[in-house]
Amino acid sequence: MALTDRTIRAAKPAEKQYKLSDAGGLYLLVTPAGGKLFRFKYRFDSKEKMLAIGIYPDIGLAEARERHAEARKLLARGVDPSAEKKHQKNERKERAENSFKVVALEWYERQKPSWTEKHAAKILARLENDVFKMLGAVPVADVDAPAVLKVLRKIEERQAFYYASRVRQTIGQVMRYAVATGRTRYDPVPALKDALTTHVEKHMAAVTDPKRVGELLKKFDDFTGTHTVGTALQLAPLIFGRMGELRQMKWVDLDLVNGLWSIPSASMKMREPHIVPLSVQAIQLIKGMEPLSAHLDYVFPSRRNPLRPMSENTINVTMRRLGIDTQEELTGHGFRATARTILHERLGYNPDWIEAQLSHRKRGPLGSAYDRTIFLEQRIGMMQAWADYLDQLKK
Repeated sequence: MALTDRTIRAAKPAEKQYKLSDAGGLYLLVTPAGGKLFRFKYRFDSKEKMLAIGIYPDIGLAEARERHAEARKLLARGVDPSAEKKHQKNERKERAENSFKVVALEWYERQKPSWTEKHAAKILARLENDVFKMLGAVPVADVDAPAVLKVLRKIEERQAFYYASRVRQTIGQVMRYAVATGRTRYDPVPALKDALTTHVEKHMAAVTDPKRVGELLKKFDDFTGTHTVGTALQLAPLIFGRMGELRQMKWVDLDLVNGLWSIPSASMKMREPHIVPLSVQAIQLIKGMEPLSAHLDYVFPSRRNPLRPMSENTINVTMRRLGIDTQEELTGHGFRATARTILHERLGYNPDWIEAQLSHRKRGPLGSAYDRTIFLEQRIGMMQAWADYLDQLKK
């Protein structure tokens, strides 16, 4: 006789558990403790088996019959319902364990050794502040384009359009890692290519008019602040490196006899060692720092803590105090663009020599590995000519 809701509600516990049958192997098991459990008894590969359907009243009779019907369909296709249930349970567990946050942090730890400390901190902050709050607990296999777009729209509400594009890039890197490691089947980020507000990139301010360059160099020479900051200001245009590299210049990396500065990979943006030829003028400036910092690690130590390098904002703040607009005219980093343009367009130097001096990785198969000594002899001559040219501009 088929089960009814009234029959199930009226069923009372007994000393021993007993069954109330429905149809097709479905039955209700009533336990001595009063539990009412839907079960499905069936045979698979000539073996008698039992599938737990659910607990009444969490699962009602109608739903129990639906689940029973689904199990019978699996049997008809030659699939063991119990094995399928176990597989789905394991899959749910695996998906829960492979949340976006878990996968992202795994990716982060694998990439971290190839990054500078500053870049690694930036990536982690990006994930923790703007991504994990909304995607962290989501199984990475469930992360789709609308979910990612929701994160990015939240950032765009702050008018941080460039930052949103960077976060999109980071999420894409995590998702590609998830694909590669078998945690998801696709990366939804490419679908968002045209969904974000277009960011108009504004390059760092730089001066390329020789006359104005000369005027700015005179301002640096006339600086009346600390000797450390004044020397860093004067040295920056001579070597046109990244400001982080200049700030972290160490005595141990300098060969003032041969005029070479060997920057270790840990201090470089691209994590590749780099050699900077030093002109006579640059060597003279660095030697002027010996009485102040030769006993320390850094050539340009922090004023507050001599064991650390100069603050990353010192150069730009000083330039603003000298009346230089670091938003529209020139930043410390802008010397790279200044040198790149003038060396090629006005002084006629080979672009490959300039790119090598800027420590830019060459595109294409021949540039897959960066060689710190590439065009070194040519760069030595170029850097001395550049320093002499700057002296002429000041005159």
